[in-house]
Amino acid sequence: MGQYAHQTSQYTLEEQVKGLADEELLDFWEEAQYLEKFLQEEFQAGVGAHLEYERIIIKELQYRTCKKTALLS
Repeated sequence: MGQYAHQTSQYTLEEQVKGLADEELLDFWEEAQYLEKFLQEEFQAGVGAHLEYERIIIKELQYRTCKKTALLS
């Protein structure tokens, strides 16, 4: 599973996401969603950070899908 260590990493989340294999990226996305749901239920937390993870992961998934489609054409 992928991890993002914001304070200790010299790489941005975008750079780290690009380095994940497809299955790892999907696992990371799924686990981020579970964590966000838990945090919202337990602490009535907002969705701010989650939306950033979501945006970055979806953007990378779209890029990979377009790249695969272009290679097949």
